[in-house]
Amino acid sequence: MSTPLVSVKNVTKTFQVSKGFFAKKKYVHAVNDITFTIMQGETFSLVGESGCGKSTTGRLLDRLLTPDQGEIWFNGNEISKISENEMRPLRRDVQMIFQDPYGSLNPRMRIGDLIAEPLLIHTNLSAGERLKKVQELLEIVGLNAMYYERYPHEFSGGQRQRIGIARALTVRPKLVIADEPVSALDVSIQAQILNLLNDLQRNFNLTYLFISHDLSVVEMISDRIGVMYLGTIVETASKEELYENPRHPYTKALLSAVPFPDPAREKKRILLPGDLPSPVNPPSGCLFHTRCPHCTEFCKSQKPEVKLVGDNHAVKCHYPDLYEMK
Repeated sequence: MSTPLVSVKNVTKTFQVSKGFFAKKKYVHAVNDITFTIMQGETFSLVGESGCGKSTTGRLLDRLLTPDQGEIWFNGNEISKISENEMRPLRRDVQMIFQDPYGSLNPRMRIGDLIAEPLLIHTNLSAGERLKKVQELLEIVGLNAMYYERYPHEFSGGQRQRIGIARALTVRPKLVIADEPVSALDVSIQAQILNLLNDLQRNFNLTYLFISHDLSVVEMISDRIGVMYLGTIVETASKEELYENPRHPYTKALLSAVPFPDPAREKKRILLPGDLPSPVNPPSGCLFHTRCPHCTEFCKSQKPEVKLVGDNHAVKCHYPDLYEMK
């Protein structure tokens, strides 16, 4: 995993929320100067609270949204500023698995047609070849090949997510963006889908951007993890390093909220003071200073730079050594 498939450099995205000719312009700072890479063949996960910019980041990588600033490199191509016509040949290489498996499937189409649709757009296969491909994909994701004539409402939530995964794999993409793919499913079904994603990654040499708010889910599937807060990435590390030695106070608070299966082991919960600031009017200096238990006047006025605190372990904090686990 030495070749970056994706490089995101200082990307920012805002959305105007005020309307009307005389209204003062206000902007939601959805993504705020983020930088990260995704290596070929790995699973890079983004975690954080709802509204922190995870899904917006995924849509920026798929060019469903255009960044205001920064660069997005995919497979050696800078895609942040190219036109839709220039992006079209690359779309087959970037596919998405959506959070709601029912909302992402057209209820009026048979699943065979839903899965075959990318083949119709991106290939010259005949109708018979497309049908054979659909049946193969259904079997790969654990469904009966003869289900291709059924409609989405005839399946359970877990089965519908398998259909969504099959559709994403139709054109053999290089990158799969999985946006909360198991959050709407029962816990037992979550494990089945995660195991399926792991198997598909090995068999098809896939690269994942996995988006989730559930740290226990992320631990099961990730190679590296980026922690997002209020539109920015505050810590990036390998899965093992992040869980064993978190260096940002927000990361430590998130990890303290993960349930531990041993009732005899006491776990100290870190409760953050205050409420999440508005992304319309983010705090000055360090974005986390309004909730940080160790905030200083310096934190309130100066934005922290990214600091390397270990091998591939980066933290956006003025005082990362305060949080080193002894």
